[in-house]
Amino acid sequence: MPARPPNDRKTKALRKRGCLNAQPAAVTDEVFAAHEFFDARDVVQVKYEMLRRVRVDGTPVSHVAQAFGLSRVSFYNAKEAFESGGLAALVPEKPGPRSAHKLTVEVMTFVREQLVEDSKLTSQDLAALIETRFRISVHPRSIERALTRRKKKRR
Repeated sequence: MPARPPNDRKTKALRKRGCLNAQPAAVTDEVFAAHEFFDARDVVQVKYEMLRRVRVDGTPVSHVAQAFGLSRVSFYNAKEAFESGGLAALVPEKPGPRSAHKLTVEVMTFVREQLVEDSKLTSQDLAALIETRFRISVHPRSIERALTRRKKKRR
């Protein structure tokens, strides 16, 4: 099978959705080399086929993990995710915090109280007040986003 160009449409789409396999060359399983349908760049397809190979074909986990360029731990994580959430659970999660974890209800209540007292406070001012009061460092842009989310929820 000829190598695909690194910036074709599918590669861009996989990258955008977080499904681009960082090491497609590590996938040495014969089906990925023999059939164009199988694409080692698609980490969801790689994980699914790896699970299928063990469950349906009965291939040992250690052999499958190596042939698919993943660790045994990755296999078991994918197996657990698939069993609990189906194919969609094989899509990698976005890295980083899932929410404004420093801006708790208590902190945001404080922010709103400060804005009631002085509506001209900037996000930089609020960040300094939060640091003084709660001893946590919050980026001013995070405060702006949290306030914007609150406004959107009210509508």
